[in-house]
Amino acid sequence: MKIAENGINMELVLEKGRPVYLSHCSFREKTGQVPEKDLHVYTLAELQASGFDQCDHHGNKHTGSSPSALMGYEDSRDYRNFYGRKLEILQSYQGLKLTTHIQFYDGIPVFRIFNQVENCSQETYNMEYISSLAVTDLCEGPSETRDKTGILYIPYNTWYGEAQWKKYTLNELGYDVVNSFSMKRISIGSTGSWSCDEYLPMGSYHNTELNKTFTWQIETSGSWHWEISDIRDRLYLQASGPTYQENGFAKSLKPGEEFVSVPCALAVTEGDFEASIQALTEYRRRIRRKNQDNENLPVIFNDYMNCLMGDPTTEALKPLIDSAEKAGCEYFCIDCGWYSDGYWWDGVGEWLPSQKRFPGGLQEVIRYIRSKNMTPGLWLELEVMGKKCPLADKVPSEWFFQRNGRPVIDHCRYQLDFRNPEVQKYAGEVVRRLVEDYGVGYIKMDYNINAGVGTDLHADSPGEGLLAHTRAYLSWLDGIFEKYPDLIIENCSSGGMRMEYSLLSRHSIQSVTDQTDYIKMAAIAANCATACTPEQAAIWSYPLVQGTEEETIYNMVNAMLLRIHQSGYLGQIGEERMDRVCEGIRIYKEIREDIKTGLPFWPTGLASFSDEYISFGIQNGEKCYLAVWRMRGEQEKAFRISLGQKGKKAGEVFCIYPSGKRTLWEFREEEEELVICLDPGTARLFSFSRRG
Repeated sequence: MKIAENGINMELVLEKGRPVYLSHCSFREKTGQVPEKDLHVYTLAELQASGFDQCDHHGNKHTGSSPSALMGYEDSRDYRNFYGRKLEILQSYQGLKLTTHIQFYDGIPVFRIFNQVENCSQETYNMEYISSLAVTDLCEGPSETRDKTGILYIPYNTWYGEAQWKKYTLNELGYDVVNSFSMKRISIGSTGSWSCDEYLPMGSYHNTELNKTFTWQIETSGSWHWEISDIRDRLYLQASGPTYQENGFAKSLKPGEEFVSVPCALAVTEGDFEASIQALTEYRRRIRRKNQDNENLPVIFNDYMNCLMGDPTTEALKPLIDSAEKAGCEYFCIDCGWYSDGYWWDGVGEWLPSQKRFPGGLQEVIRYIRSKNMTPGLWLELEVMGKKCPLADKVPSEWFFQRNGRPVIDHCRYQLDFRNPEVQKYAGEVVRRLVEDYGVGYIKMDYNINAGVGTDLHADSPGEGLLAHTRAYLSWLDGIFEKYPDLIIENCSSGGMRMEYSLLSRHSIQSVTDQTDYIKMAAIAANCATACTPEQAAIWSYPLVQGTEEETIYNMVNAMLLRIHQSGYLGQIGEERMDRVCEGIRIYKEIREDIKTGLPFWPTGLASFSDEYISFGIQNGEKCYLAVWRMRGEQEKAFRISLGQKGKKAGEVFCIYPSGKRTLWEFREEEEELVICLDPGTARLFSFSRRG
C-alpha cells in the first residue's frame, strides 16, 4: 500500500496472515525493495506482553517483541476526516486486536500515530511495552557510516534552563557501527508526573546525506520513552509512553478491555531541523483547541516574578494594577499566596482568599482590575494538597496517589488522583467559585511536584496508574473548557516542566520558565518555539527597580516575538524606562498579528547559555522579525547574521525597537547580511523582508 500525503511518502506491506510492515517513510519516493529476509525488522508496531518470547538479540532495546511479531494483517480503513486523510490498520493474534491509527494533516508534512489494543479473547494479556511510533531505516538502506552521517538533536530541559537543544553524531553519543546491529541504543525518556524535568518529550534526527529530517514529539504529561539504535544494518526509531522496563508500567488487559498508547507526532521534511520545527508549529496550531487568546495574543501582567514573589496584598497590588494599565497590559494575574496569611507552601488546598491580605475582600481587587479594562486572573495548583491543609485529614485517603499502601508525599504535598470522581468534583467546584463568585477570567494553573513513578492504588502498576490519572485530568480539563469556553488557563509546572502537547492542545498559554536572570532568559526565549507555538510561549519581562534603560530594553526584546509575560515594579523604574516598556508593548500589539501565524527561524542556530550573540526570528509571508541579543563579552565585537533564504532575497531592514537609540548596525545588501555591534547585555528587534 503506497501513500503520498502532504510531502510524506509511505509504503505499508499488508499481507493476510503476516504482521504489517512500514517498509518506507520519507519525503522521497521509494526507489527499491526491502529484501524479504529483512522485512521483519520494519514492524509498524511493537507490543510486548508477559510470557511471550522477545525473539531478538536485543539487550535493552525494544525490538523483536511479541505478540506483535505473531500478528496477522486483517483489514484497513482509508478515509478523510476534519484534519485530512486517516488510516486505520488492523492486525490480530488469537483474539488480541492491534489497530494502528495514522492521521495526516492537509498541507502539513506531519502525521500523528498511536496504537489501540483490544482484547476480544478469553485470555488476559499483561502488556509491558507498546510503541506509539516505530520507523525503521532512517538512512534508507544499509549504511556503514550511520554512526557519523546523521545528526541527532536532543532537547535538554530543566528548571531555569528550558529548551536547550544539543546536537551530536551518533558516534559522539557512544554508538559505533560494530556489526549489523549492536546492543547500544541511544535512549531518552522521563519517569513521573513532570514529563519535561530533564528533556522535552521530543527529538530530531537529520540525515545529512539525504537532507531529510525526522522530528517527533510525544504527547503526554507523564512518563515516556524513545530510542534510536540499529537492526540489520539499519537505524530505527521507536517512541512510546510509559514502559515496564523504564517506567514501571504494566497493563493487565482483561477480556473485553482496550488500551490506547500515548500519541506521537512525526514531522518528515526535506531540509534541516528548522524546517521540521516549522512543520510541527503548523501541526500544533492545527490540533489546538480553538480560542480567542491565541487569536488576539493579549499582553499578560503577573505580579510574581522579580516583583511580589508570592506576597500579594490589596495595598501592594493596586499600584501594580495602575502601572500595568498604563503600560498597555490586557490580563492581570495575581500569583501565589492570595489564599494564605503567611507561609503557604505546605497548606494549599482550600483555595479561600486570605482576609488579612485583602481586608476588603479579594473581589475588591478583582473589580479594580476589571475597572482598568484588564481580565483578572488567579494562580492555582489544583493537582496537589499540602500536608498542613485542613482538608488533608478530612478527605478519604483514596483521593491521593499511593504506593505500597502509603500516600505519596513530595515536597510537602500530596498528589491528588483525578481518576477519583470526588477529586474531579472538588477541583471543579474550586474553578466554579473563582469564575462565578470571584469573577476571574484567567487561571495560572501551576504544578510544582513530581509524584514519581505513579500510584499502585486501583492500578495494574504504578506507571499505569499515573497514565490513567493524566488522562482523567485531561478529561476533567475538557469539561472545564466546555463549561467555561472563554476561560483562559495558562499551563505552568515550575515553568516548563510539562511543556508538551497533551496539555498545550488545550491550554492557550505556556509559562515557559521561572528563570529570574533576564540575561539568561534570552537563551530560553530564543529556543522555546521549538517546544510550543510562539503565540503560546509566555516569556517574562521584568525591569529591575535599580536597572538601566538597556536592561529594560533587553527584558522587552526577550518577550516581544512570543507572549509578553510582564512583571516588575513598573511604577518605580522611572519615566524613561517606563516609556521603553510602553513602547515595547505598543510595537508588540502592532506585530502580534504576524506572530500568531508566523513560523520560527534561527539564522545563527539554536541558542546556548554559553553563547555571546544569539538571534531568533519569526517569518510570516514576506515579513520577518528578528531579535538579536548580546549576552556577554568584554570587547567591541561585530556579529554577522545572514538574512537570506533559498529562493528569496532579504531587504528593507529596520531596527523597530528601541526607537531613537544609537545602535551600530548595517545591512549589506549584496551579501544579504546584517552586521551588528552590540554592547554586552543589550538587545535589539529588527524587521526585514524576504521576497522571491
